[in-house]
Amino acid sequence: MRLLLPALLILGAATILPAQDKASVSEAAIMQADMPKTLSEFGFFDGGAGRPLPVLIAYSLRTPLFSDYAEKQRFIYLPPGKTVQVEEGSGRIIFPVGTAIIKSFGYDDGGGTLRILETRLLLRRTDGWTALPYVWREDGRDADLKLGGKRINVRFTPPGRTQQQISYAVPNKNQCKQCHSSNNAIEPVGPLLGNMEFADSRGKERLLRGSGYRGDKIMSFARWDDPASANVATRAASYLFVNCAHCHRPSGSASNSGLFFDEGHYPPANSGIGKRPVAAGRGSGGHEFVIAPGHPERSILIYRMNSLDPGVAMPELGRATVHMEGLSLLEQWIKDMPD
Repeated sequence: MRLLLPALLILGAATILPAQDKASVSEAAIMQADMPKTLSEFGFFDGGAGRPLPVLIAYSLRTPLFSDYAEKQRFIYLPPGKTVQVEEGSGRIIFPVGTAIIKSFGYDDGGGTLRILETRLLLRRTDGWTALPYVWREDGRDADLKLGGKRINVRFTPPGRTQQQISYAVPNKNQCKQCHSSNNAIEPVGPLLGNMEFADSRGKERLLRGSGYRGDKIMSFARWDDPASANVATRAASYLFVNCAHCHRPSGSASNSGLFFDEGHYPPANSGIGKRPVAAGRGSGGHEFVIAPGHPERSILIYRMNSLDPGVAMPELGRATVHMEGLSLLEQWIKDMPD
């Protein structure tokens, strides 16, 4: 059966076609108080997701968020004359008003062609960040605002496994807020300088121009899937940070759990080691600890990440499949812990 996705084609997962010089980004669309009904009103792309404007800064992540094996294309738009700031130590980027962070999601159709489903925007307006989801039309020429989200049936083949079919979820506006919430305000979670990579040095130079950052105080994230980049524990920490810490941090939506995977300095229990859950319920799977050292099979963390039950599965949003490769890394990390 054919892949049930919009018809937009990008030849090769990493191929991006050049935009026409006449196109330009609409700063009015970024800054206006209402929500543009179509993605084309912003002018980020010239006739399709495969034609980003040259003014956009393309980047990738060393350890990305798992999203049902979808491939992603990421861009940043900075308004002319504006600069970012970089927090020393954390590498968190503080973006100026007028910034747009753009992320497109799609799947390889099995023949080397990436088909784009949706593009999510984070817009930095005067009153804070706004999150908007757009779903591409069948002809791939434009994408429509879907405040209520959308379900799309897709078929894909995970690495080394057989083909799967899932109901892919485009998040609604409130779900965007849930994952991007910090102290009840929306903020970006992906663009941390230590986790970002650029196709060439010019992209990084354009992003950091005028920021005063010299690039000598922020360590790079470990690649979760590359044993050569770090040991198992360090790679597991990167994986948990990217996939869990946006909610599991003192300022996040799961702060009441007391389980934190950000880079704060906490007692081991706050990282789940020997920690009993705040509320047991069926989400515990009958296990006593979030992380039982030496025993992944007894760890609530592993139980919940291995589940697709809506009342058990973690993360709660953004997946309809189990990330078997990430789960294997975390199982090895827990297994290596002294009992």
